[in-house]
Amino acid sequence: MDGITFGRASLLCTLLLWAIQVCSGAVVVKVSPKVEVLKGEKATLTCKYTMSSSSSNVIVEWYIEEQGTRKRVAFRSQSGAGQSDDGTPLTGRVTIGEDFTLTITSVKPSDELTYICQVSAGAAGVADGTTMLKVFFAPEKPELTKPSAQAISVGEPSSSEIGTCVTMNGHPQPRIIWFKDDEPLPEVKDRKEKTYMIPSVVKEASGLFTIKSTLYMQPTKEDKDSVFQCTVEYSMQGDQIKEKKSNTITIDLNYPSETATFSLVNKDPVKEGDTVVMKCETDGNPQPEFDFSKAGKSVVGVGGLLTLKSVKRTDSGEYKCTATDFDNLDADLTGIVTLNVHYIDPMSVTPAQPQAVMLGDKVEWQCKTKASALHTVQWKKGSEVLSQDGTLSIQDVSYDKAGEYMCVGAVPSVAGLMAQARVNLTVKGKPMIETPTAGEVGKEGDMVTLRCSAYGSPAPQFTWKPSGKESVSVEGNKVVSSVSLQATAEVMKDGVTCEVSNEYGKDSKTFLVSLKRAIDNSAEADKQQGGSSGVVIAVVVCVLLLLLLVALIYFLNKKSKLSCSKKNKKEVAGGEVNNDIVVEMKTDKANEEAGLLNKKPSTEQ
Repeated sequence: MDGITFGRASLLCTLLLWAIQVCSGAVVVKVSPKVEVLKGEKATLTCKYTMSSSSSNVIVEWYIEEQGTRKRVAFRSQSGAGQSDDGTPLTGRVTIGEDFTLTITSVKPSDELTYICQVSAGAAGVADGTTMLKVFFAPEKPELTKPSAQAISVGEPSSSEIGTCVTMNGHPQPRIIWFKDDEPLPEVKDRKEKTYMIPSVVKEASGLFTIKSTLYMQPTKEDKDSVFQCTVEYSMQGDQIKEKKSNTITIDLNYPSETATFSLVNKDPVKEGDTVVMKCETDGNPQPEFDFSKAGKSVVGVGGLLTLKSVKRTDSGEYKCTATDFDNLDADLTGIVTLNVHYIDPMSVTPAQPQAVMLGDKVEWQCKTKASALHTVQWKKGSEVLSQDGTLSIQDVSYDKAGEYMCVGAVPSVAGLMAQARVNLTVKGKPMIETPTAGEVGKEGDMVTLRCSAYGSPAPQFTWKPSGKESVSVEGNKVVSSVSLQATAEVMKDGVTCEVSNEYGKDSKTFLVSLKRAIDNSAEADKQQGGSSGVVIAVVVCVLLLLLLVALIYFLNKKSKLSCSKKNKKEVAGGEVNNDIVVEMKTDKANEEAGLLNKKPSTEQ
């Protein structure tokens, strides 16, 4: 039989077998192709089947497949109870339900296998479906560590270890990616390259993966500030790709110096008394040895720092730093700093000694200084500025001009640089008493205290008339005497006299003593009662005015009716008299009016 004939026969047999199965009632099994679950959770694998004809002898069996070999883990008949098999990786954690769903609890990474649901239906045949169980677990955050070896030197012939990245307990197996300055590095495993990685994978007893990757490089000087980091990239359910970032590291890199920098650390202008720090450094690592000098003479520094404490103007000048790097002896590693120390001389005041002048005289001082920059000179008394040109002149000196004056010199361009000198002015002359303040007592015989304040130099002597218990104090340019005595009738009448005197003259003032104004509740009550009486008086006045107005209206009305009455009388006499009763009212009003006007009353006709 040739090949063509054999092929046709095989195809015919296959078609016949398929036809037989269809006619006899074939079984169709439906399962989920893939089930995803997190480690430690519950996995549910469904299995459904259909048949073209019914059968009462149906058995559903679940198998796992390991290394090409099937092993049953659970089974259930159509009418019986579900059972699990002993001696399997799932024993004690697997059940099969009435709907033939396989449930696995506390899923482990080792449960990630191929699961087969096989349905046996007697004459209807046998069929199965395959499900892939995928188990996921996020790895721990990666940890990046530097090697314990010394710093890496630029120019080494072989690559040096930069760092090791480790991430633990992930499933499925994660992946480590290296970054330099936030840029990913190509994954290279060839150790002949200048930059490469050596990975390692450890599968723990738990079934989880620990991944380690070590980075090797031949760094250049540009890598001295480079930042290295690694990330772990891992898969999760639903085809998600996630990542976790490690900490960052920089490498300890040694490289030769090419240039040197010498600078003044102080930011503000330097003045006498300041501490000055000058710093010398190179662009190499580690820093080389430094030597400092001024005008060819060596100056002692520590490391790259030259510190001068409490500098003087003589410390101004040019300072030089020289570095020696044995890895690059050809480099010119020198730097120069010019230090300018600002100063101001003590203030010179003429005349320098304290001044004592007579009341009304003139006094004048001159003040000057020298400084390293433009400066100002001011005369002050307290916070008040009296002069800004170095000359203080006071005409017609009064007692209030006595006291301390200060000459202040300052360099505005240098904060805190100033000098000052103080002088005192004493004003001599006869005493002068300030305006006296009267004393008050509650009643005659009480004690009263009076204060007498007087200017004068020499200090005046006080005499009180009448005298009492006296105390004397000095308040600024004034001398104050206080006396306490009894307010007798004589004191209440004539007052108390304060006399002051010194070698230049005398002055006196009389202090009056009076009774305090008595303000008590009775006075307040009288005030309130007076207010009430005022209201009553106002009401009475209003009533009187109203009565007067009524009387005026009545008077005017009666005057107008008087002429009307005469006319009516004549009409009544000459005309007919009716039966009505006519009443005529007489009044003495006309007499009153005549009396007021000095006229005789008219006689009615």
